[in-house]
Amino acid sequence: MKHLGKNFLLVVVILLGVSALFSAFARPFQKTEQISLTQLAADIQKGAVKEIAVLGGRIEILYQDETKKESLKEQDAALSQTLLNLGVTQEKLGGANIQSKAETGFLAWITPLSVIILPILFFVLFFFFIFRQAKTGLGQAFDFTRAKAKLFGADGNTKNKVMFKDVAGLKEAKEEVQEVVDFLKNPKKYLLMGAKIPRGVLLIGPPGTGKTLLARAVANEAGVPFFSASGSEFIEMFVGVGSGRVRDLFATAKKAEKSIIFIDELDAIGRHRGFGYGGGHDEREQTLNQILVEMDGFERDSTCIVIAATNRPDVLDAALLRPGRFDRRITLDLPDVGDRDAILKVHAQGKPFAQGVNLREVAERTPGFSGADLENLMNEAAIFAARRNKTSISQAELLESIDKVLLGPERKSHALSKQEKRVTAYHEAGHALVAASMPFGDPVRKVSIISRGRAGGYTLKLPSEDRHMRTKTEFAGELAVLLGGYAAETLIFKNVSTGPSNDLEKASAVARGMVREYGMSAKLGPVVFGGEGREEYPGGFGGEIKNYSEKTAEEIDKEVTTLLETAKKAAEKILRQKRATLEKIADILIQKETIEQEEFERIVGKKPNKT
Repeated sequence: MKHLGKNFLLVVVILLGVSALFSAFARPFQKTEQISLTQLAADIQKGAVKEIAVLGGRIEILYQDETKKESLKEQDAALSQTLLNLGVTQEKLGGANIQSKAETGFLAWITPLSVIILPILFFVLFFFFIFRQAKTGLGQAFDFTRAKAKLFGADGNTKNKVMFKDVAGLKEAKEEVQEVVDFLKNPKKYLLMGAKIPRGVLLIGPPGTGKTLLARAVANEAGVPFFSASGSEFIEMFVGVGSGRVRDLFATAKKAEKSIIFIDELDAIGRHRGFGYGGGHDEREQTLNQILVEMDGFERDSTCIVIAATNRPDVLDAALLRPGRFDRRITLDLPDVGDRDAILKVHAQGKPFAQGVNLREVAERTPGFSGADLENLMNEAAIFAARRNKTSISQAELLESIDKVLLGPERKSHALSKQEKRVTAYHEAGHALVAASMPFGDPVRKVSIISRGRAGGYTLKLPSEDRHMRTKTEFAGELAVLLGGYAAETLIFKNVSTGPSNDLEKASAVARGMVREYGMSAKLGPVVFGGEGREEYPGGFGGEIKNYSEKTAEEIDKEVTTLLETAKKAAEKILRQKRATLEKIADILIQKETIEQEEFERIVGKKPNKT
């Protein structure tokens, strides 16, 4: 029926095109002059007309000099009678040789036929489009509950295939999922031993650590179809649509026998049940219930595996995490310095680098960067080089891209006044000098008073190695460094600006964490205050459970204040003892705006490493 409609429409278009061609070529290319019957009568009376041919309502006139003209005849009236009425004598009229001819050719029959065909054709086309729209709408109604998962085939022609060798770092995570790949390739080996591969694998990690990348590598290594969907794609306004899409997704995956279903951002549909509006009829809860049923309903020898990713495992429903569903949880940590070096080398492929580029130095300067951050860093470096019309990427672009990813682009339009520049220089010099004087502080990599992002200036201090634990002494040093800018302003200007506001916010958070979470208060002891869970309210809103009294809250506030006051005094003591060095750093910053690590260490003297 669909092909018939298309052919019918094609025939109509061809007929209209043919009629347009005949209309264009039915008459000569040279336009014939039109004259009135009065002018025709006058010409006949003069004897200038040689022959007249009457074709229906049209009159063709041939003059004695062989020129041709046209005129129109009156309806229901003989031409000869009309001409006689206009003053033509019978004698002159007889010499004009008037002939009546029947109109022939394409226009002779298409004109009356079009009066019948065109209205019918209009109605046929009208109802054809109406029915086609209705059919499309009906098809969309039935497709509404179909899963929107994207299928990535397992054939060798797939472009940009991701394999385990393309995923730098994540050594432990790759070892865990290697069992999943082996099971998909050789399921009988496990089934004969009575072993069951985990039906669900949950990838947990901060954003950008490669959860989706690792899932695609598993599918490509196993050579099976990979169905990818986001958790938000299941949720619609209408109840039942999400659960229908879940059923369709799992049914499609089971038809493929060996396959992987990947659900990104599982927390969008996997949150704790029982707190949504509408109770059990909440659309999100219905979708979650259907996922639980589908995962628990797998046959013993099923080779369909669900891999999900989230960075919020704390909000997931307990039923998702029980054995038989997502019973294998793999944590993806931020890469260490070695992994960052390997990731940078992966993203360096296809980019021209100048001689002397040291990716290891970049890796050492980027603690806390995820794989996505490092990819963005390499891209920003390439953009810097292209903007400067270079043919290769140098170390300068790589280091500058670190600042941009960390703090944002330079705000060249954010010009400081002379006094503001001086205050900012002493503020950053205070941070840097206190950091260089701390026995366990991180080395200062750069000091600058160039505005980036929301910061008027910045002191970039980064650890030389990855650390996974912090001591109370290290926290105390960090507090002193954070308050170094505040202490420098009060020491030099006897006043405080709004510049330290962000430093005070960070310092307060660190001090409160020391007291409430890490048990580092000598007065309150090794107790955790709060942090034992979150109290949920209808609608999904929640707050931290307060498991301490108001009197204890006052003691916590006093301890936080004490830690901050102690850190401020430590910073002030260092700056008073090294005031000459402080002023020297500030003067150089005012002149040059930026001090790199080597120059800074020459000014303050390279501190000895202490462990």
